[in-house]
Amino acid sequence: MTIVVSLPSDELMEALAGLPGITPVRWDLQDPPPRTDFDLVVPPYMSKAPELKALQPLGGCVVQSQSIGYDGVAEALPEGMTFCNAASVHEASTAELTVGLIIAAQRNLAECVRASERGEWIGGTTRALADSRVLVIGQGGVGQAIMSRLAPFEVTVVRVASKRRTDAGGLVHGIDELPLLLPEADIVVLAVPLNPATTGLVDADFLAAMKADALLVNVARGAVVVTAALVAELSTGRIRAALDVTDPEPLPADHPLWSLENVIVTPHIGGNSTAMAPRVAALVRAQAEALRDGKPLRNVVIAP
Repeated sequence: MTIVVSLPSDELMEALAGLPGITPVRWDLQDPPPRTDFDLVVPPYMSKAPELKALQPLGGCVVQSQSIGYDGVAEALPEGMTFCNAASVHEASTAELTVGLIIAAQRNLAECVRASERGEWIGGTTRALADSRVLVIGQGGVGQAIMSRLAPFEVTVVRVASKRRTDAGGLVHGIDELPLLLPEADIVVLAVPLNPATTGLVDADFLAAMKADALLVNVARGAVVVTAALVAELSTGRIRAALDVTDPEPLPADHPLWSLENVIVTPHIGGNSTAMAPRVAALVRAQAEALRDGKPLRNVVIAP
């Protein structure tokens, strides 16, 4: 059996070149499809859900995303298509960045960089990550990867998911317990998918419940946080934040988040590291070969 695969980049074209029974075709969804018999379509990285409407002329193909999140996809995906996310691609890099953001915020690295640009030597005691109580909200692949990397730092990790349960790792708190958990946490990490239950989860009440000087870290989606409420709380200086995602995104140049000294903003780079391209290529190859060989697909999150 021969399958036809749509790929958005030269790198992925090269990764699939020469595989028996697989015909790669370059298409980035910006123009009409060069053919309508695609079996597998890989959209460009960070493409928005509405762009999937470009797939309307195609049949019931498989869509392999290069991202983990799939908010808004169900509404935009043409009928009869299967959608797979990129679980296994971004977890390690996102977890690395999360730990980096925590350390940068705790050890006051942003201010040290600003001082170095002024040629100023600043000293003093900074906050430690060791002995901190870290609340990790979200127990999917990213949350798990973050917790495994925090383990050597001598912290207490408190796990939170949508519902309270017990598993091999012990107690997982339910999200309804946050009013009791937030006042005790030194660091709060958001690693949840964006859905109706998590949109606006971090509102004024959530932020007010956080202990003074606590750090909020968002590597989930910007809309998990009510931005106006966060700006208001940060402006008092009571808490701190480190954000890889924002709402809106990209963050406008005149947005108040840029000017607050108690927040670190990175431009949604969590999964976009040198580890990404080879992992995406490996996943796409595996999916193409599974389709060719009649085997089950990985990471199916929407099925017709």
